[in-house]
Amino acid sequence: MANPPISNQIRTLRFMAGEMTQADLGDRVGVTRQTIAAIEQGKYSPTLETAFRIARVFDKPLEEVFQWEEQ
Repeated sequence: MANPPISNQIRTLRFMAGEMTQADLGDRVGVTRQTIAAIEQGKYSPTLETAFRIARVFDKPLEEVFQWEEQ
């Protein structure tokens, strides 16, 4: 199955937020570390609610965290 055409800046934003761990981010948005890892790697598309929660943690608009990649 192909990866979804959505890229993200989560890894960079975690680094800029004091090297926040995937587990810390997962705790803050209510998902597992494994889910954050899959989203970061582009293997899984978050629900709209989870995407907004992630963006809110970093105090960024959704489109600064997630980008739709034209194919």
